[in-house]
Amino acid sequence: MNIVKSILRRIYLVYAMTLFTTTMLVVFIPVWFISLLDEPYRARNLHVVFKLWMGFYLPIVFCPVKRTGKQNFKKGEQYVVVLNHNSFADGSISSPWIPGPNKTLLKVEIAKVPFFGKIFKTASILVDRNKGVSRQQSLVKMQEALEMGIHLCLYPEGTRNNTNEPLQPFYDGAFIIAIKAQKPIMPGVIFNTRKILPVNKKLWATPKSIRIDFLPPISTEGLTLQDVPALKEKVHLIMSSYYTMHRDEGLARRTIKHAAATL
Repeated sequence: MNIVKSILRRIYLVYAMTLFTTTMLVVFIPVWFISLLDEPYRARNLHVVFKLWMGFYLPIVFCPVKRTGKQNFKKGEQYVVVLNHNSFADGSISSPWIPGPNKTLLKVEIAKVPFFGKIFKTASILVDRNKGVSRQQSLVKMQEALEMGIHLCLYPEGTRNNTNEPLQPFYDGAFIIAIKAQKPIMPGVIFNTRKILPVNKKLWATPKSIRIDFLPPISTEGLTLQDVPALKEKVHLIMSSYYTMHRDEGLARRTIKHAAATL
């Protein structure tokens, strides 16, 4: 049975990657034209394209997305949206479901990947984490994006969470930019992307429904850079507690369902 499951999951990975590549090549054409636009028109048009793309792609690979908390976004307000990071898939999944155009940070190395790099470079702010000047420039560009009416979509853990903890420690960047711009933090929690692409298995994937829950925003009004540690700790606690509670709720539902089936 384990051999059969392993084979099926590898077949599914090939199926999902083939469809991703095919649809990406189709999307590349409008993205190339949109890349010629100035901001914020570029971000606005890209958001429509990405939402259509993922809205088509994810259901046909049996990974539909359910979003809750859209009402937490106030019309006309920009947010620094912070999300947990469990999978390579998080960027493609989260950005289209943020209500309104948004930008994320992209490592400069990824931007060099043919086609894929071009698409996500167009929608992102590039950063070379090994260069202090590049990191400072990225902070300036993020603040400019907020001023143009564009949300930020950031992963304060910095890298994918390969640990057994709900969240890794947060970096300061997202909280510095939120305080400097006096924009609220919008915590968001993504569920199941780690199950789709497990970190401990190679060439392996399994279809799962995905959920993104946006939590009530946290104001930064009146805060200064001295408040960064406390703000960071507060958001980390909110997100890790929410993730643990609702992840365990899902496990409890499956356990109850299994127990009922065996009666």
